[in-house]
Amino acid sequence: MSIWVDNHSKLVVQGITGSAARYHTEQMIKYGTNIVAGVTPGKKGQVVQGVPVFDTVKEAVIETGANTSIIYVPAPFAADAIMEAVDAETELVVCITEHIPVKDMLMVKAYMAGKNTRLIGPNCPGIITPGQTKIGIMPGHIHVPGNIGIISRSGTLTYEAVGAVTKAGLGQSTAVGIGGDPIHGADFIDVLKAFNEDKDTHAVILIGEIGGDDEEVASEWIKENMTKPVVAFISGRTAPKGKRMGHAGAIVSGSSGTAESKIEALKAADVGVADKFSELVPCLMEKLNK
Repeated sequence: MSIWVDNHSKLVVQGITGSAARYHTEQMIKYGTNIVAGVTPGKKGQVVQGVPVFDTVKEAVIETGANTSIIYVPAPFAADAIMEAVDAETELVVCITEHIPVKDMLMVKAYMAGKNTRLIGPNCPGIITPGQTKIGIMPGHIHVPGNIGIISRSGTLTYEAVGAVTKAGLGQSTAVGIGGDPIHGADFIDVLKAFNEDKDTHAVILIGEIGGDDEEVASEWIKENMTKPVVAFISGRTAPKGKRMGHAGAIVSGSSGTAESKIEALKAADVGVADKFSELVPCLMEKLNK
């Protein structure tokens, strides 16, 4: 089993004629992802990596049955691309694009209210169900099928966690990079709910970072609802106070959003928190063996 994507996912690549999209389309196809269409306005009739290109997402959906979209469109046009995928009634949209203006994402969030499409990102590595489909920019070779679900705000730390889990012989059910922007689609709770309902996910790794209160809010949900073991790591503990760090979402306001507040909330929800990243898998093993 898996969450949200599997070998039945039919992918349309928005912005497929761009250089980054061409490269990652090739990598996704090599992994086994079922890419059925690409979209670039005005480029209908072209073929990229064997994939037919359409002018609109709606046209691509009608012609190919695409149900999932990935977006490599430049930041000034990415919000419109997301809303176009929503209008075409795709089930899932993964937005890789970074540097999308906050005001644009506020518009997207309002537009998506009440719609059936789920958004992952923006500014994220995407989602992968090992052995089935890779929808994003993550290195596919480090992932193996297994029973550990992974959620992360950090792309790089997602890969580090996947590598550690793979090395330990556990593998992953699905790994989801939700992105580090302040306004985004799926959050920790959305992914935790899905993992909690997936019979083949036996435990979850949550990777957070300083800024915002997503981890604190997720901790409350875990305490009240989660039936599977969760372990976590919070990055940014040594960040100098008052200094802007990394992701746009890594903004600390007073005592909220600090590493300490997040760790305290997670521990109160019986989440195993690793003090060092190298301790994450040992912490997971301890939880699994209880």
